[in-house]
Amino acid sequence: MASSELASTYAALILADEGIEITADKLTTLTSAAKVEIEPIWATLLAKALEGKDVKELLSNVGAGGAAPAAGAAPAAAAGGAAAAEEKAEEKKAEEKEESDDDMGFGLFD
Repeated sequence: MASSELASTYAALILADEGIEITADKLTTLTSAAKVEIEPIWATLLAKALEGKDVKELLSNVGAGGAAPAAGAAPAAAAGGAAAAEEKAEEKKAEEKEESDDDMGFGLFD
């Protein structure tokens, strides 16, 4: 990571730690105080990406995000197993009907 990217990230973390709203102006001010110049577009993009998000919450749940959806999907898949089997049977019937069109003796390349 380039020093300007790290400085922007650290500035956002400092603002979040102090409970201050993360804005492009504040990010630019903090990075300038650290004698790191960043382009204003990057400060704006970072501020918009973090807008409305609790950065402390994001950091504390870094590892928890991946396991929860997988655990929730297993019971749903087990409950919907019978319905999925019925759908597959219906699809096979529909495919058989489509295949019967080939028996008419004409096709796309005849």
